[in-house]
Amino acid sequence: MNPKANPPLPPNPKVIFMGTPEFAVPALRALAGAEVSLLGVVTQPDRPKGRGRKLSPPPVKEEALSHNLQVFQPENASSSDFCEVVRQLAPDLLVVVAFGQILRKSLLEIPSWGALNIHASLLPKYRGAAPIQWAILNAETRTGLTAMKMDEGMDTGPIIRQVEVEISQFETGGNLHDRLSDLAGPFLVETIEIMVKGDYEVKQQDSSQATYAPKIEKSMAKIKWDKTA
Repeated sequence: MNPKANPPLPPNPKVIFMGTPEFAVPALRALAGAEVSLLGVVTQPDRPKGRGRKLSPPPVKEEALSHNLQVFQPENASSSDFCEVVRQLAPDLLVVVAFGQILRKSLLEIPSWGALNIHASLLPKYRGAAPIQWAILNAETRTGLTAMKMDEGMDTGPIIRQVEVEISQFETGGNLHDRLSDLAGPFLVETIEIMVKGDYEVKQQDSSQATYAPKIEKSMAKIKWDKTA
């Protein structure tokens, strides 16, 4: 596809970051130090945690507040009310890293460029909520990060660039999570720099090669003692 199909971002683009868990924190931290105008951070509402069920903020909220960034916590980021909030901010770009909600066309179309997602797999493999865990469960030898222009599908948008990492036979899900999370920061900033230069092409995903990574449920972790090894 001709790169002119996706125009370059303006210098110092106006960006809204959307993310929630610990995985997204290094990406936000890197973005806060990059040559962008960070308009605000969108994350999930505070949720009860622990035995005391005390309301706890998402890790991304804590990181955002440490940079004195404006934080938004909508129950539904695609609602008409929140879309109007985003429209008033007039971003050039949404950056989405492990946000935790399906985002609708009504939101994705507001920024002048659209929405950039950093996904923790080599798409189209492992579309879904748990790509790191499924890569380990399936004994993959490689995975990586994908920078993708978002559409309404589940991780189906066109690919801008990817970076590959090897998975050792001794790798745990936690270790791989941390490696990819740390890599996401520089990968995101480099991707935005490329987009500002307009020096990129997008590639449509081959959905015939897609695999899926649904959320890991607690029931899947139960040991079935009546089964052989």
